[in-house]
Amino acid sequence: MNKVFLKPGKDKAVIRHHPWIFSGAINSVEGNPANGSLVEVYGSDKAFLGIGAYSQYSQIRVRMWTFEKEEINLDFFQKRISLAIIRRQSVQEMYQDSAWRLIHAESDQLPGLIVDQYNDILVVQILSSGIEYYKREITEALIRATGIQNIYERSDLDVRKLEGLEEHSGVLSGIVPAEIEITEGGFRFIVNLVNSQKTGFYLDQRINRRISANYCKNKEVLNVFSFSGGFSIYAAGFSAKKIVSVDSSQEAIDLAKRNHGLNKFSEENNEWIIADAFKALRKMRDQDRKFDVVILDPPKFAPTVAHVEKAARAYKDINLLGFKLLNPGGILITFSCSGGLSDALFQKIVADAALDAGAYAIILEKLSQGPDHPVSLNFPEGAYLKGLICLKN
Repeated sequence: MNKVFLKPGKDKAVIRHHPWIFSGAINSVEGNPANGSLVEVYGSDKAFLGIGAYSQYSQIRVRMWTFEKEEINLDFFQKRISLAIIRRQSVQEMYQDSAWRLIHAESDQLPGLIVDQYNDILVVQILSSGIEYYKREITEALIRATGIQNIYERSDLDVRKLEGLEEHSGVLSGIVPAEIEITEGGFRFIVNLVNSQKTGFYLDQRINRRISANYCKNKEVLNVFSFSGGFSIYAAGFSAKKIVSVDSSQEAIDLAKRNHGLNKFSEENNEWIIADAFKALRKMRDQDRKFDVVILDPPKFAPTVAHVEKAARAYKDINLLGFKLLNPGGILITFSCSGGLSDALFQKIVADAALDAGAYAIILEKLSQGPDHPVSLNFPEGAYLKGLICLKN
């Protein structure tokens, strides 16, 4: 097996079982490892540290599979997947939903692998060269560990370019329809598995949709970046007085309308707006429209730390507009799914937005991703979703 030797002092993170080794930490490489293939990792003192997947192109040059001497094969992947399933049993029993995240990459000790389960279908995202290298074994391991034959790959993400991989989508096993219906929180949703955002649904907001709905009873609600209507459906189910849903995608709004009808909610108090979120919010501000609850769930403005400065301005603008559209005593429910943006910085941005909006606001609750998106103590970078529920006085 090819070997990687680290520079002096660069083994500390690996010893603490952090799964990433950056190119700058590597002193030398023995052999000529192919993209995604196995390498043994050693400290500068030649002490064995573990086995990882080598990436020829990414700044994250090695993603660790294990910190022990063991075979990386079908049995290895089946054991890791089975452990991930066990971790989620209590969550599934608690919520009784039909869709959830089954494998959350590094936090489930499978770096670069995302697997979401929708009923009897698995949707897979492969984000690293190591997972790509073992795709056949991982697909078989998923079938063995779950008993599910229907597996679809949605590796249609730009981030794969950093790993020297092309975008790819298609059936890996069994039969997968373009659309299915799931249940979450007692509500019904149509999910497009083949041509939509993420793997089809924002499963990481499962708990936050429930929490947010409690603030919507008898309220006028504005849901921005509404996608397929997740927060809007929950608000309707909790007797919101009026719901305005905004998204730039005609397809997303059409799907949200279908989900609304699927749950047999009245259309009387709903408004659907297809528009750029920033333009729509400015127009509402200029019209002096007001709401009791404003929900902001924007896309990833800062995928890495390098994008934070530009993203901070976008988060500031949208939250400032959100505060301006709130009635006194109104609730702002705001999120960031940008991993490159820290909790502290996000809170500061929202605080600055409130100040510029002339609003005094307090935090009622802090939100994060659901328990099916766990965060390993050895990999804090896995905590990407952050949210605040703020009361405007």
